[in-house]
Amino acid sequence: VQLQASGGGLVQAGGSLRLSCAASGTFVSIGAVGWYRQAPGKEREPVAIIARDDSTNYADSVQGRFTVSRDNAKNTVYLQMKSLKPEDTGVYYCNADIRVRWGRDSSVYWGQGTQVTVSS
Repeated sequence: VQLQASGGGLVQAGGSLRLSCAASGTFVSIGAVGWYRQAPGKEREPVAIIARDDSTNYADSVQGRFTVSRDNAKNTVYLQMKSLKPEDTGVYYCNADIRVRWGRDSSVYWGQGTQVTVSS
C-alpha cells in the first residue's frame, strides 16, 4: 500500500492550491484520512480529517479556508486550500487508515510530504 501526496507548490498570499492524496496497492477499505503539516522548526500538526462517512474536522487555523473531500472511486482525498496565508507554509502530509484484508486490523499509512510555500 502506498499513499502519494501531490499538488504542492509556490503561491502568493490569498491564492489557492489543491492537494491530492492517492492510495494505491492492494487493500479492501480506506477509513479516515488526515492531512497534517509541518513548518520549519515546528512539530507536525493536524490540519483536517475526513472520516469514511464524509464527516470532517478542521484545525481552527484553517476553518473556513480549507475543505477536505474524498472520491472513494478514485481512492483519493483532496485538500482544497483557499485564501492562503504565509503561515500556511510547510510540508503537507496525508495519512490513511487502511485495511488490507477483511478480518485483519487496519493500519495507518503515511504519504510522503508535498511542499506548500505561500509568499507574502
